[in-house]
Amino acid sequence: MKSIFIGLVLAAVAGWAQAAPARVTIAQGALEGTVDNGVAVFKDIPYAASPVGPLRWRPPAPPPRWRGVREATTFGPACMQSKPSWAEALSVSEDCLTLNIWAPAGARRAPVMVWIHGGAFVWGTGASAFYDGSNFVRRGIVLVTINYRLGRFGFFAHPALTAEARGGPTADYGLMDQIAALKWVKANIAAFGGDPARVTIAGESAGAMSVNFLMAAPAARGLFVGAISESGFGRSPGSTLAEAERVGESFADSVGVKGDGPTAAAALRALPAEALVKPPKGLLDPARPWPVVDGRLIPQQPFEAFARHAEAKVPYLVGGNSWEAALLPQLTADPAAAMKRLGPDEAAAASLYDAADHPRRAAADILTDAAVIEPDRYLAERVAADGHEAFVYYFAYLPAALRARLIGVPHGGEIGYVFGNLPDKPGVFAGDPFPAATPEDRKLSAAVTDYWAAFVKNGNPDSAGGPRWPSLTPATQTVMVFGDAGPEPTPHFEQPKLDLMTARAVRAGGTVAAAPRS
Repeated sequence: MKSIFIGLVLAAVAGWAQAAPARVTIAQGALEGTVDNGVAVFKDIPYAASPVGPLRWRPPAPPPRWRGVREATTFGPACMQSKPSWAEALSVSEDCLTLNIWAPAGARRAPVMVWIHGGAFVWGTGASAFYDGSNFVRRGIVLVTINYRLGRFGFFAHPALTAEARGGPTADYGLMDQIAALKWVKANIAAFGGDPARVTIAGESAGAMSVNFLMAAPAARGLFVGAISESGFGRSPGSTLAEAERVGESFADSVGVKGDGPTAAAALRALPAEALVKPPKGLLDPARPWPVVDGRLIPQQPFEAFARHAEAKVPYLVGGNSWEAALLPQLTADPAAAMKRLGPDEAAAASLYDAADHPRRAAADILTDAAVIEPDRYLAERVAADGHEAFVYYFAYLPAALRARLIGVPHGGEIGYVFGNLPDKPGVFAGDPFPAATPEDRKLSAAVTDYWAAFVKNGNPDSAGGPRWPSLTPATQTVMVFGDAGPEPTPHFEQPKLDLMTARAVRAGGTVAAAPRS
């Protein structure tokens, strides 16, 4: 079902008309991109050295310099990953630490949004048609998308690598890349018309989780002034370093690398890139590459950092979709079993979610609330308790043609509306048909993009001109619901259900047992 929404976006971006050249000069050298209809675009800009050979599994090194003019008109390759069937044309490389910029032509000190792509930390690229930034540019925003190391290249621990780090950060090379990209933006974005003092980080799924990890990372302090987390599974924990090292040692054994010293590190770096690419068995695979609480870059779990007032003190916009459970159908395929997993809360949940009359919908809603919607509220409450505004949304809008087919908006279904990239024509993507966007769809999308742009500009979405979006407070618990009737601020949004999920999470020590790593 998620593929329907992927198709909605991919069908929308039909390509650029003939564009004129645009040139900027940064410390690394001169860049030539394009400008068309007031939108300047620069692609495939290296923000760090190529992480290959001896730089594999090391913190990102300074970016290269060049003589003459570097062409910045085509996207670079995605970071190494297994390619899904619908992306066979995707180019991948270990040499991938680049970013892309969309900017208003002639802008000066415009606010900046840095987008971190999703993909379960094993897939994705900042070059996806999902993330064409033209509609943000038309609202006065500079939009930056980035690549970061994925899979075992970006999230990998081994005792030999830990020893090499000598007490420095280890394992979270993908997060280190994101921080390096933010430092590059701070140093260079003024050349593109952006304001280095007005950078907001944003992302969806793994990108949203990255936002939460960056909120908890002292090394990222001062690099952003706002944060947007879309479907970020806010209570899902990172691995401990010990757990990650055990997974890394098991992988090393499987490829014939023994030991935990320099020889083992050298042997791992000598492996061909293809030997490190293996898709996970599933989103709940405990051996899959995953962020690590290494005690250095990431001192504690993000939800613990928020609880202990140790998160970045910035405005925060957070939310999720009405059918996040679509990401993990195996957990709701047997509604009775799903309810049994609630243990002592089964009866209360069955009543609140009307499980007797709608068992499948109840199981899906419970997983959605436990994994995403309640953690959204929890993190927003912590930000508000620290004196900063937090804004919570719930995305439930479906195109009219899909309302009879889907029980809600699946994971990732909001992205096309956030970026304003909706299809002009119907089509089929990965076997799923999708409709052309209607005026109703575009009206809702324009409202969403306006709210996001207002937040990037002001740290508050309420200046967007639509219905007022108040910040979350314990007294009102107001959530902005983007539903079929349009944006609607809703006080005490699903409070009895979310209170039950909070109580379960507290009893579990702050984590939700079924929360997916996505």
